[in-house]
Amino acid sequence: MSSTKVAITLDAKLLKRVDRLVAAKEFPSRSRAIQIALQAQVDRFDRTRLARECAKLDRKEERSLAEEGAAKDLAEWPEF
Repeated sequence: MSSTKVAITLDAKLLKRVDRLVAAKEFPSRSRAIQIALQAQVDRFDRTRLARECAKLDRKEERSLAEEGAAKDLAEWPEF
């Protein structure tokens, strides 16, 4: 995977925390620590997208549409 260098601005306290983790050998470098943290955040964002989109739906409208669709479907089913 290719990498691209970017410049970012971080809060001084956050950078000190990252530096402590690098010093404790939790991460090999600042860059790698930020890559891992950003990847985890983006992955979490992707996983919660469905829930965020569903929260935008109007429950009454969706139920009405589902019931309307079910009624049409049931009318088309053959009798047994």
